[in-house]
Amino acid sequence: MSPPRPPLTTERRLGTGVVLRAGSTAPYRAVTIVEGEPHLVRGDVGAAGISAEGEARAGRAGSAAGRPGRPLLCLVHLTDLQLADVQSPTRFEFLNRYFADPRYAEIIPVQRPQEALTAHAVDAMLRTVKSLSGPATGAPLRLAVTTGDAIDNAQWNELQTVLALLDGGLVAPDSGGPRYEGVQSPGWPDDFFWKPDGDGPGGPDYFRREFGFPHHPGLLERALAEFRSGGLGIPWLSCFGNHEALHQGVGVMTSGITAALAGPRKPLALPDGFDHDRALELFTDHPEAFMAGPARTVTADPARQPVTRRDFVAAHFRPGARPAGHGFSAQNRLDGTAYYVHDTPAVRLIALDTSCPAGGAEGCLDRQQARWLRERLAEVHSAYRGPGGRAVSTGREDRLVVVFSHHGTDSLTNSRHDGPAGEPVLRGADVLALLHRFPNVVLWLNGHTHANAVRPRRDPADPARGFWEVTTCAIADWPCQTRLVELVDAGGYLAIVCTMVDHDTPPAPSSLETSDDLAALHRELAANAPLDGADSDLAGAPPDRNVELRLRPPFPLRHLAGE
Repeated sequence: MSPPRPPLTTERRLGTGVVLRAGSTAPYRAVTIVEGEPHLVRGDVGAAGISAEGEARAGRAGSAAGRPGRPLLCLVHLTDLQLADVQSPTRFEFLNRYFADPRYAEIIPVQRPQEALTAHAVDAMLRTVKSLSGPATGAPLRLAVTTGDAIDNAQWNELQTVLALLDGGLVAPDSGGPRYEGVQSPGWPDDFFWKPDGDGPGGPDYFRREFGFPHHPGLLERALAEFRSGGLGIPWLSCFGNHEALHQGVGVMTSGITAALAGPRKPLALPDGFDHDRALELFTDHPEAFMAGPARTVTADPARQPVTRRDFVAAHFRPGARPAGHGFSAQNRLDGTAYYVHDTPAVRLIALDTSCPAGGAEGCLDRQQARWLRERLAEVHSAYRGPGGRAVSTGREDRLVVVFSHHGTDSLTNSRHDGPAGEPVLRGADVLALLHRFPNVVLWLNGHTHANAVRPRRDPADPARGFWEVTTCAIADWPCQTRLVELVDAGGYLAIVCTMVDHDTPPAPSSLETSDDLAALHRELAANAPLDGADSDLAGAPPDRNVELRLRPPFPLRHLAGE
C-alpha cells in the first residue's frame, strides 16, 4: 500500500458545472472545485442510422446542455451506498492487513476510513438531488432508481438506516452501547485503522503516520449521532444486491454467523494456524471460522439481526412509500422474490435480482427469473425475435425498456449453484443474448464495481442496433457521486443523457458541527483512501461520465407520452 502522491485532476459535475481536483503532492490532499466536463456525444450503437435531418432538429451537436428535445423520462441512479453498522461484531476489519495477498482480493476492503460518515454523505446527496432538474431538457426528476448494496452486512439495523434516509425520518447510525466500540477507537489494539480521536496505545495509527490523515477529536461521536433526514422527496425504486443477501456481500448467512451477529464478541485477528489458502472458501461457506481468533467483548445488540430476501422486501412496504413497496409487489412478498416491473407513460423499468444465495460477490440470473423477464419484455413489444431468431408479432403497444440490477454483464459470472429445479443459471453473455432479442431495451443500469463505466452493447444479429450499459460509481467510495439520466426524443434519434452529480457541500469541512461538514469530510477521506481513492480508476474516463448516448429509435417515439 502506498500513498497517493502524484498530482491529479478528477473531473466531476454538480448538476452541470463543477469539478474536484486534488491540489498538492502531499500524501494527504485537499479537494478543490474547478471547471467541469462537457458532455461527450457517443454514437457507438447504430450511429450511422441517425439522420442528418434528425441531427439538425435536435439542435446543437456535441453538447447536451440546453438541447431542445422532448423528455420521456428523467431519473437519478443511486447505487452502492453500503451503509454499514461500523461496530458490527461480524465485520472482520482486521483482514485489511492482507491487502497485498491475492488470496484476499475478493474479500477486502472490509473497512474504509470514511465509512462512519457515509450516512451524512448519502443525506447530502439526497438534499442535492431534490434541487436538480435534467440539464439537457430542464425536466424535473420523476424517479430514483437504486441498484443494490444500499447496506453492507445484510443487517436489519442497516436497512432501517437506509429507509430512514430515503423516505425521510430519524436516522440512527449508532449501534451497541452508548460509546463507539469499533476499530477506529483510540483504545482498539490495532494501529492499522485511522483513529480520528487521537493516538492509540502504540502512538499514531498507520493512516496518520504514513498518509498524514487528520486529527479530529469527537468525530465518531458526532458522525454516529442521530439526525433527521428530509428524504429523497420523489418516488424511488429498490433493488437487491449481494450485500443485502450475504455476510459482507460474500458469505452465506450460516447459523454460526447469525448467532454471532447480535452477540458480544468481536474478533481482533485470525486464529493461529489459519489456512490462508482456504480464505475465500471459508469466508464464502463458513464465515464463522473468522470468529475463532482473539476477540474483545462489545455491547450486544438485538437489532443486528440478519435480513432475508423476504424481510428486505417486506420492510419496503412502509406507510407513505412511493411507489408502494418502492417497486416490490405483493407477489414479491408472497414468493420471497425481488424482481418486478415499474411502468411510466413512456418507459417500462424492469428490476432484476442478480444476487447468488449460495455465496460469492458476483451475480447470476436463474432460469425462473429469465422466463419471467421474457414475458415482461414481450408485453411491451409489438415484435421481437424468438429463441431461434424467428420474428414474433404480438399486436401490443411498444414502450421503451430500461433494465436495472445490481450486477452488470461482466460481473454476472457466479456459477456456485443451480437455480430452482436444478436448472443452470444464466451468466452475463446469456442475459445479453436474451435482451438483444427485444429491440425496445435501450438501457441497462447497474452498480457493484464501484466504478463509472459506459459500454455499448451491440446486437450481434444487427450491429446497427443494441443498447447501452451504464454502470455508476458508489456513493460510499471516491468519487462519491450519483448520476442523472434523461431519455430524450431528439427527433431523428433517442438520446440518453447522463450527468454525474456530486453532493452540494463545501470542498472541505470548516468544522464537525453540521451534516454538510461531515459529508465533505467523507468525500475528502474517500479521495485519500490508499486503495480506492482518487488515484484509483473508480471515477472512470471522461466517456464514462458526462455523456450523450445516441440510439436509432426501435420504433417511432412520437407515439410515446412525454414528461
